Amino acid sequence: MEKKILQVALDVLELKRAIEIGKESLEGGADWLEAGTPLIKSEGMNAIRMLKEVFPDVKIVADMKTTDTGAIEVEMAAKSGASVVSILAVADNAVIEEAVKSARKYGVAIMVDIMNVEDPVRRAEEMEEMGVDYVCVHVGIDQQMRGMDTLNLLEKVSAAIDTPLAVAGGLDAELASEAVNLGAEVVIVGGNITRSANVRESTVKIRESMDLGMEKGARKRERALDEQIFELFMQVSTPNISDAMHRKGVMRDIKPLFEDIKLVGKAVTVQTFEGDWAKPVEATDVAKEGDVIVVYAGSKDVAPWGELASWSCKQRGIAGIVIDGAVRDVGEIKRLRFPVFAKYVVPNAGEPKGFGEINAEIQCGGQEVKPEDWIIGDDNGVVVVPKEHAYEIARRAKEVWKNEERVREEIKRGKTLSQVLDLYKWEKR
Repeated sequence: MEKKILQVALDVLELKRAIEIGKESLEGGADWLEAGTPLIKSEGMNAIRMLKEVFPDVKIVADMKTTDTGAIEVEMAAKSGASVVSILAVADNAVIEEAVKSARKYGVAIMVDIMNVEDPVRRAEEMEEMGVDYVCVHVGIDQQMRGMDTLNLLEKVSAAIDTPLAVAGGLDAELASEAVNLGAEVVIVGGNITRSANVRESTVKIRESMDLGMEKGARKRERALDEQIFELFMQVSTPNISDAMHRKGVMRDIKPLFEDIKLVGKAVTVQTFEGDWAKPVEATDVAKEGDVIVVYAGSKDVAPWGELASWSCKQRGIAGIVIDGAVRDVGEIKRLRFPVFAKYVVPNAGEPKGFGEINAEIQCGGQEVKPEDWIIGDDNGVVVVPKEHAYEIARRAKEVWKNEERVREEIKRGKTLSQVLDLYKWEKR
């Protein structure tokens, strides 16, 4: 198989960081470096100039995302050292035609990104007619978070045009390999390289995957969506999720009963009343393996949950329980290591009267919880993620995690947090 191009998108704000990441990714087998749009907006054309100065033998892609003044912006990027200039297919045809003319004049290639166009396949065909050098099949970050699939689109576009294709949008080693199998000439990877703790190692992994190829077949995105969401939430912390949700979704005052708990599952909700433990216990018969029982109990003095109910749940494979209220039998539950999160611990139990409801919308820890919302708990506390946004939030939380991994690595190399984030530069003036 002819070697394909691995392009690393340097979508960071700081030029020094971009150069460091660029060096490590080239050591790992990257071919092209992209001055990402955030970097260009932060540092201007100087980002392209410096990348070309530091890496004179490497093709620099300027992700200009041009939608107007095509000729001028291509000229700027070309004179700054870019070899490839990326513009948006949502631009008017006149913009693209002028960009192509300017590219021919200054000896650079035009890559047209079909992100956000109404009919991607038809627009790709039009780009081919206009003589662009590459068509980039791209699903944007916010679209990825909501489950849009880059490779499905690549497959359709690949069948329609002969122009060399680039592909971008959440690619890891497995998906990068399949992108090559589907006809991509250029594989663009951003966060899965630039946000990793070891950029070189991550690049090597993707490079090897592209070169060796992988058998078509089961892909991660073909697995059940719930399985993907579960795996993503297992990889991140509740602080990561809170950041991804802009500090929403955190249950107030609800804490784990013991340390080193990790809880991920879909909610079976219970509304009960003070001293009545019937419905929380009956929820054990309703919940499926992997579910989380979430209870509003309405009392800090009487516990609707204890050791025997926990044993019952553990036997059925229920993931855990979250109680806006009290629990008891703490020592036995700790030895059992059944994940329990609660507000209070008391010795008192009530009576099974049968009041309340299972799988109704409830309040727990000050948060609205509906049946099948996702519940994530760890040593920091509990967050609830609405089921309709679960995939998006899980993906965004993983991006938060990746970014922290990279920052942590730079701190280990001797920088302070304020230096890594360049806080002084970005303070509001």
